[in-house]
Amino acid sequence: MKKFLNTPESYLSDALAGLAAAHPELRVDAENGVVARAPGPVEGKVGLVSGGGSGHEPLHSGFVGEGMLDAACPGEVFTSPVPDGFLAGAKAADSGRGTVLIVKNYTGDVMNAQMAAELAEDEGLRVEQVLVNDDVAVEDSTFTAGRRGTGATVFVEKICGAAAARGDDVEAVAELGRRVNAASRSFAVALTACTVPTAGRPGFDLPEEEIEVGVGIHGEPGRRREKLRSARDIVGEMMEAILQDSPLESGDEAVVMVNGMGGTPLSELYLVFGEVARVCGDKGITIARNLVGDYVTSLDMEGCSITLCRVEEGFLPLWDAPVNTPALRWGV
Repeated sequence: MKKFLNTPESYLSDALAGLAAAHPELRVDAENGVVARAPGPVEGKVGLVSGGGSGHEPLHSGFVGEGMLDAACPGEVFTSPVPDGFLAGAKAADSGRGTVLIVKNYTGDVMNAQMAAELAEDEGLRVEQVLVNDDVAVEDSTFTAGRRGTGATVFVEKICGAAAARGDDVEAVAELGRRVNAASRSFAVALTACTVPTAGRPGFDLPEEEIEVGVGIHGEPGRRREKLRSARDIVGEMMEAILQDSPLESGDEAVVMVNGMGGTPLSELYLVFGEVARVCGDKGITIARNLVGDYVTSLDMEGCSITLCRVEEGFLPLWDAPVNTPALRWGV
Protein backbone atom coordinates (compact mmCIF):
# COMPACT_ATOMS: atom_id res chain seq x y z
CA MET A 1 0.00 0.00 0.00
CA LYS A 2 1.29 3.45 -0.98
CA LYS A 3 -0.68 6.33 0.50
CA PHE A 4 0.05 9.73 2.01
CA LEU A 5 -0.27 8.82 5.68
CA ASN A 6 1.21 9.65 9.04
CA THR A 7 -0.38 6.61 10.64
CA PRO A 8 -3.40 4.62 9.44
CA GLU A 9 -5.11 5.32 12.76
CA SER A 10 -4.79 9.11 12.38
CA TYR A 11 -6.07 9.15 8.79
CA LEU A 12 -9.41 10.86 9.55
CA SER A 13 -8.16 13.31 12.19
CA ASP A 14 -5.26 14.41 9.98
CA ALA A 15 -7.56 14.83 6.98
CA LEU A 16 -10.00 16.94 9.02
CA ALA A 17 -7.15 19.10 10.28
CA GLY A 18 -6.15 19.74 6.69
CA LEU A 19 -9.75 20.53 5.73
CA ALA A 20 -9.90 23.11 8.52
CA ALA A 21 -6.63 24.69 7.39
CA ALA A 22 -7.77 24.89 3.78
CA HIS A 23 -11.27 26.19 4.51
CA PRO A 24 -11.47 28.73 7.36
CA GLU A 25 -15.15 29.24 6.47
CA LEU A 26 -15.74 25.81 8.05
CA ARG A 27 -15.57 24.87 11.72
CA VAL A 28 -14.11 21.40 12.34
CA ASP A 29 -14.92 19.80 15.68
CA ALA A 30 -12.80 16.66 15.54
CA GLU A 31 -13.69 15.63 19.08
CA ASN A 32 -17.42 15.38 18.31
CA GLY A 33 -17.00 14.45 14.64
CA VAL A 34 -18.69 17.49 13.08
CA VAL A 35 -17.84 19.83 10.21
CA ALA A 36 -20.07 22.91 10.26
CA ARG A 37 -20.37 26.37 8.78
CA ALA A 38 -18.06 28.57 10.85
CA PRO A 39 -20.56 31.40 11.50
CA GLY A 40 -22.93 28.86 13.05
CA PRO A 41 -26.61 28.28 12.31
CA VAL A 42 -28.30 30.78 9.98
CA GLU A 43 -31.02 32.60 11.87
CA GLY A 44 -34.51 31.66 10.70
CA LYS A 45 -33.32 28.87 8.36
CA VAL A 46 -34.02 25.15 8.59
CA GLY A 47 -30.80 23.26 9.31
CA LEU A 48 -29.53 20.61 6.88
CA VAL A 49 -27.24 17.82 8.10
CA SER A 50 -25.83 14.69 6.53
CA GLY A 51 -23.11 12.23 7.42
CA GLY A 52 -21.62 8.81 7.06
CA GLY A 53 -18.33 6.99 6.97
CA SER A 54 -15.28 8.77 5.60
CA GLY A 55 -13.55 7.63 2.43
CA HIS A 56 -16.26 9.03 0.14
CA GLU A 57 -14.94 12.58 -0.08
CA PRO A 58 -16.05 15.14 -0.99
CA LEU A 59 -19.24 13.56 0.44
CA HIS A 60 -20.23 14.86 2.99
CA SER A 61 -17.88 17.44 4.49
CA GLY A 62 -17.06 18.95 1.10
CA PHE A 63 -20.70 19.96 0.67
CA VAL A 64 -20.95 22.10 3.82
CA GLY A 65 -21.56 25.75 3.00
CA GLU A 66 -24.00 28.28 1.64
CA GLY A 67 -26.82 26.71 -0.33
CA MET A 68 -26.12 23.17 0.78
CA LEU A 69 -25.34 21.52 4.16
CA ASP A 70 -25.06 23.33 7.46
CA ALA A 71 -23.16 20.45 9.05
CA ALA A 72 -21.69 17.06 8.19
CA CYS A 73 -20.85 14.16 10.50
CA PRO A 74 -17.84 12.17 9.24
CA GLY A 75 -17.32 8.74 10.79
CA GLU A 76 -14.17 6.68 10.51
CA VAL A 77 -13.45 5.18 7.09
CA PHE A 78 -16.50 3.22 5.89
CA THR A 79 -17.93 3.38 9.42
CA SER A 80 -21.10 5.14 10.49
CA PRO A 81 -20.84 8.14 12.82
CA VAL A 82 -21.93 7.31 16.34
CA PRO A 83 -25.31 8.67 17.52
CA ASP A 84 -23.54 11.43 19.49
CA GLY A 85 -21.88 12.55 16.25
CA PHE A 86 -25.20 12.87 14.43
CA LEU A 87 -26.64 14.63 17.49
CA ALA A 88 -23.75 17.11 17.57
CA GLY A 89 -24.33 17.80 13.89
CA ALA A 90 -28.03 18.45 14.46
CA LYS A 91 -27.21 20.87 17.30
CA ALA A 92 -24.59 22.66 15.18
CA ALA A 93 -27.16 23.24 12.41
CA ASP A 94 -30.21 24.13 14.50
CA SER A 95 -31.46 27.72 14.50
CA GLY A 96 -34.80 26.91 16.08
CA ARG A 97 -36.76 26.08 12.91
CA GLY A 98 -35.90 22.39 12.91
CA THR A 99 -33.29 20.27 11.15
CA VAL A 100 -33.45 17.82 8.25
CA LEU A 101 -31.08 14.85 8.58
CA ILE A 102 -30.19 13.19 5.25
CA VAL A 103 -29.25 9.53 5.76
CA LYS A 104 -27.92 7.02 3.24
CA ASN A 105 -29.53 3.60 3.55
CA TYR A 106 -26.85 1.63 5.39
CA THR A 107 -27.77 -0.24 8.54
CA GLY A 108 -25.35 1.55 10.85
CA ASP A 109 -26.17 5.01 9.47
CA VAL A 110 -29.91 4.44 9.74
CA MET A 111 -29.77 3.04 13.27
CA ASN A 112 -27.41 5.70 14.64
CA ALA A 113 -29.24 8.56 12.94
CA GLN A 114 -32.54 7.36 14.37
CA MET A 115 -31.05 7.22 17.86
CA ALA A 116 -29.65 10.72 17.40
CA ALA A 117 -33.02 12.04 16.24
CA GLU A 118 -34.69 10.62 19.33
CA LEU A 119 -32.03 12.16 21.58
CA ALA A 120 -32.42 15.51 19.80
CA GLU A 121 -36.18 15.47 20.25
CA ASP A 122 -35.71 14.68 23.94
CA GLU A 123 -33.73 17.95 24.10
CA GLY A 124 -36.47 19.89 22.30
CA LEU A 125 -34.99 19.89 18.79
CA ARG A 126 -37.24 19.14 15.81
CA VAL A 127 -35.60 16.61 13.44
CA GLU A 128 -36.98 15.24 10.16
CA GLN A 129 -35.15 12.43 8.34
CA VAL A 130 -34.76 11.76 4.62
CA LEU A 131 -33.59 8.27 3.62
CA VAL A 132 -31.60 7.98 0.39
CA ASN A 133 -31.87 4.59 -1.35
CA ASP A 134 -31.21 5.15 -5.06
CA ASP A 135 -28.89 2.24 -5.96
CA VAL A 136 -30.71 -0.21 -8.25
CA ALA A 137 -27.89 -2.78 -8.31
CA VAL A 138 -29.15 -4.88 -5.40
CA GLU A 139 -32.22 -4.90 -3.18
CA ASP A 140 -30.39 -6.11 -0.08
CA SER A 141 -26.75 -6.51 0.93
CA THR A 142 -24.65 -7.20 3.98
CA PHE A 143 -24.80 -3.45 4.71
CA THR A 144 -28.46 -2.71 4.01
CA ALA A 145 -32.06 -3.77 4.14
CA GLY A 146 -33.34 -2.54 0.81
CA ARG A 147 -31.48 -0.47 -1.75
CA ARG A 148 -28.24 1.31 -0.90
CA GLY A 149 -27.87 5.08 -0.79
CA THR A 150 -25.31 6.50 -3.22
CA GLY A 151 -25.14 9.30 -5.80
CA ALA A 152 -28.61 10.72 -5.25
CA THR A 153 -27.34 11.97 -1.88
CA VAL A 154 -25.63 14.84 -3.74
CA PHE A 155 -28.88 15.74 -5.51
CA VAL A 156 -30.87 15.65 -2.27
CA GLU A 157 -28.31 17.77 -0.43
CA LYS A 158 -28.14 20.40 -3.20
CA ILE A 159 -31.86 20.77 -3.85
CA CYS A 160 -32.83 20.64 -0.17
CA GLY A 161 -30.04 23.07 0.64
CA ALA A 162 -31.45 25.60 -1.80
CA ALA A 163 -34.98 25.11 -0.44
CA ALA A 164 -33.79 25.69 3.12
CA ALA A 165 -31.87 28.78 2.02
CA ARG A 166 -35.00 30.34 0.50
CA GLY A 167 -36.90 29.83 3.75
CA ASP A 168 -38.93 26.64 3.31
CA ASP A 169 -40.10 25.04 6.56
CA VAL A 170 -38.76 21.76 7.90
CA GLU A 171 -41.64 19.60 6.63
CA ALA A 172 -41.38 21.08 3.12
CA VAL A 173 -37.60 20.59 2.94
CA ALA A 174 -37.88 16.97 4.10
CA GLU A 175 -40.70 16.16 1.68
CA LEU A 176 -38.73 17.72 -1.18
CA GLY A 177 -35.76 15.50 -0.31
CA ARG A 178 -37.98 12.43 -0.44
CA ARG A 179 -39.26 13.50 -3.87
CA VAL A 180 -35.72 13.94 -5.18
CA ASN A 181 -34.73 10.53 -3.87
CA ALA A 182 -37.81 8.88 -5.41
CA ALA A 183 -36.97 10.45 -8.78
CA SER A 184 -33.33 9.25 -8.73
CA ARG A 185 -31.61 5.99 -9.63
CA SER A 186 -27.92 4.99 -9.59
CA PHE A 187 -25.65 2.15 -10.67
CA ALA A 188 -21.88 1.66 -10.22
CA VAL A 189 -19.10 -0.47 -11.71
CA ALA A 190 -15.66 -1.11 -10.22
CA LEU A 191 -12.54 -1.76 -12.27
CA THR A 192 -10.34 -2.23 -9.17
CA ALA A 193 -10.85 -2.65 -5.43
CA CYS A 194 -10.18 0.12 -2.93
CA THR A 195 -7.62 -0.03 -0.11
CA VAL A 196 -8.69 0.91 3.43
CA PRO A 197 -5.72 2.53 5.23
CA THR A 198 -6.04 0.47 8.42
CA ALA A 199 -6.24 -2.78 6.42
CA GLY A 200 -3.32 -1.99 4.15
CA ARG A 201 -4.58 -4.16 1.31
CA PRO A 202 -7.40 -4.17 -1.26
CA GLY A 203 -10.82 -4.78 0.26
CA PHE A 204 -11.62 -7.57 -2.18
CA ASP A 205 -9.93 -9.57 -4.90
CA LEU A 206 -10.81 -8.52 -8.44
CA PRO A 207 -8.81 -10.25 -11.17
CA GLU A 208 -7.12 -8.02 -13.74
CA GLU A 209 -9.53 -8.91 -16.55
CA GLU A 210 -12.77 -8.67 -14.51
CA ILE A 211 -15.08 -5.88 -13.32
CA GLU A 212 -17.60 -5.77 -10.45
CA VAL A 213 -20.98 -4.82 -11.93
CA GLY A 214 -23.21 -3.04 -9.39
CA VAL A 215 -20.51 -2.47 -6.76
CA GLY A 216 -21.31 -0.53 -3.56
CA ILE A 217 -19.39 2.50 -2.37
CA HIS A 218 -17.78 0.45 0.42
CA GLY A 219 -16.71 -2.23 -2.03
CA GLU A 220 -19.80 -4.38 -1.40
CA PRO A 221 -20.47 -6.99 -4.07
CA GLY A 222 -22.79 -6.11 -6.92
CA ARG A 223 -24.92 -8.18 -9.25
CA ARG A 224 -22.09 -10.17 -10.77
CA ARG A 225 -18.56 -10.13 -12.12
CA GLU A 226 -17.90 -9.92 -15.82
CA LYS A 227 -15.00 -9.69 -18.21
CA LEU A 228 -13.85 -6.16 -19.00
CA ARG A 229 -15.55 -4.93 -22.18
CA SER A 230 -15.79 -1.69 -24.13
CA ALA A 231 -17.01 1.44 -22.34
CA ARG A 232 -20.02 1.53 -24.67
CA ASP A 233 -21.06 -1.97 -23.60
CA ILE A 234 -20.51 -1.31 -19.90
CA VAL A 235 -22.40 1.99 -19.91
CA GLY A 236 -25.19 0.42 -21.94
CA GLU A 237 -25.64 -2.24 -19.25
CA MET A 238 -25.56 0.37 -16.46
CA MET A 239 -28.11 2.58 -18.21
CA GLU A 240 -30.39 -0.36 -18.90
CA ALA A 241 -30.45 -1.22 -15.19
CA ILE A 242 -31.16 2.41 -14.25
CA LEU A 243 -33.88 3.02 -16.82
CA GLN A 244 -35.68 -0.26 -16.12
CA ASP A 245 -36.20 0.93 -12.54
CA SER A 246 -36.56 4.67 -13.15
CA PRO A 247 -39.66 6.85 -13.57
CA LEU A 248 -37.92 8.46 -16.57
CA GLU A 249 -39.76 8.23 -19.88
CA SER A 250 -39.25 9.58 -23.38
CA GLY A 251 -39.81 13.32 -23.34
CA ASP A 252 -38.58 13.79 -19.78
CA GLU A 253 -35.65 15.88 -18.59
CA ALA A 254 -32.98 14.55 -16.24
CA VAL A 255 -30.16 15.76 -14.06
CA VAL A 256 -27.25 13.38 -14.69
CA MET A 257 -24.12 12.72 -12.66
CA VAL A 258 -21.19 10.62 -13.85
CA ASN A 259 -19.22 10.14 -10.66
CA GLY A 260 -15.68 8.89 -10.23
CA MET A 261 -14.97 6.45 -7.44
CA GLY A 262 -11.65 8.07 -6.54
CA GLY A 263 -9.14 6.56 -8.94
CA THR A 264 -10.62 7.16 -12.40
CA PRO A 265 -9.12 9.81 -14.71
CA LEU A 266 -11.46 12.66 -15.62
CA SER A 267 -10.95 11.91 -19.32
CA GLU A 268 -12.50 8.47 -18.79
CA LEU A 269 -15.43 9.99 -16.89
CA TYR A 270 -16.12 12.34 -19.80
CA LEU A 271 -15.95 9.35 -22.13
CA VAL A 272 -18.57 7.64 -19.95
CA PHE A 273 -20.72 10.78 -19.96
CA GLY A 274 -20.61 10.78 -23.75
CA GLU A 275 -22.01 7.26 -23.77
CA VAL A 276 -24.69 8.24 -21.21
CA ALA A 277 -25.67 11.20 -23.40
CA ARG A 278 -25.92 8.90 -26.42
CA VAL A 279 -28.26 6.50 -24.59
CA CYS A 280 -30.38 9.37 -23.26
CA GLY A 281 -30.69 10.76 -26.77
CA ASP A 282 -31.77 7.39 -28.11
CA LYS A 283 -34.41 7.14 -25.35
CA GLY A 284 -35.74 10.67 -25.91
CA ILE A 285 -34.46 11.93 -22.53
CA THR A 286 -33.02 15.45 -22.38
CA ILE A 287 -30.07 16.07 -20.07
CA ALA A 288 -31.03 19.34 -18.39
CA ARG A 289 -28.03 19.59 -16.05
CA ASN A 290 -24.96 17.44 -15.39
CA LEU A 291 -22.05 16.81 -13.07
CA VAL A 292 -18.91 14.94 -14.14
CA GLY A 293 -16.18 14.27 -11.60
CA ASP A 294 -15.49 12.87 -8.13
CA TYR A 295 -18.45 13.50 -5.79
CA VAL A 296 -19.11 10.19 -3.97
CA THR A 297 -15.88 8.24 -3.95
CA SER A 298 -14.64 4.97 -2.51
CA LEU A 299 -11.08 5.91 -1.53
CA ASP A 300 -8.83 4.91 -4.46
CA MET A 301 -11.23 2.65 -6.35
CA GLU A 302 -11.14 2.81 -10.13
CA GLY A 303 -14.65 2.80 -11.54
CA CYS A 304 -17.66 5.05 -11.83
CA SER A 305 -21.30 5.44 -10.94
CA ILE A 306 -24.11 6.95 -12.97
CA THR A 307 -27.05 8.74 -11.36
CA LEU A 308 -30.14 10.03 -13.16
CA CYS A 309 -32.82 12.18 -11.52
CA ARG A 310 -36.08 12.83 -13.33
CA VAL A 311 -36.73 16.57 -13.35
CA GLU A 312 -39.98 17.40 -11.58
CA GLU A 313 -41.67 20.73 -10.98
CA GLY A 314 -39.47 23.05 -8.96
CA PHE A 315 -36.28 20.98 -9.13
CA LEU A 316 -34.26 23.01 -11.65
CA PRO A 317 -34.57 26.46 -10.02
CA LEU A 318 -33.33 24.91 -6.78
CA TRP A 319 -30.53 23.08 -8.60
CA ASP A 320 -29.46 26.35 -10.26
CA ALA A 321 -29.62 28.36 -7.02
CA PRO A 322 -26.26 29.65 -5.73
CA VAL A 323 -24.07 27.21 -3.83
CA ASN A 324 -20.68 27.85 -2.23
CA THR A 325 -18.98 24.80 -0.69
CA PRO A 326 -15.48 23.34 -1.01
CA ALA A 327 -16.62 20.82 -3.63
CA LEU A 328 -19.61 22.47 -5.35
CA ARG A 329 -19.77 26.14 -6.29
CA TRP A 330 -21.77 28.19 -8.75
CA GLY A 331 -23.85 31.36 -8.92
CA VAL A 332 -21.75 33.22 -6.31
